[in-house]
Amino acid sequence: MTNNRPLGIIVTVLTALICCCAAIFSSVWGVIIASGAPINVTDSSGISTPQTVPAPIGYVLLCLSVIFVLVPVAVGFLTLRKKPQAAVPVNNDPLPPAS
Repeated sequence: MTNNRPLGIIVTVLTALICCCAAIFSSVWGVIIASGAPINVTDSSGISTPQTVPAPIGYVLLCLSVIFVLVPVAVGFLTLRKKPQAAVPVNNDPLPPAS
């Protein structure tokens, strides 16, 4: 059996970086949208208009940020845990017949 511990560490670090960046992005926009702050939208002619996004979208983004934080924790647990070894008999004596 090969030792996949270095691969597990690399996968955990990569998912942590990717998911934490996504969580930060999602939580910042979630707070902005959930608070009802207007966002300036500029169209192709250069006219900027403030618009608001419905608050439930902000709440969804905040929930997604929590999920993004939990993903690396789950990946780290599943890849770095010690797996139980299969039971190996001590000797190769046959079992006595059942009576």
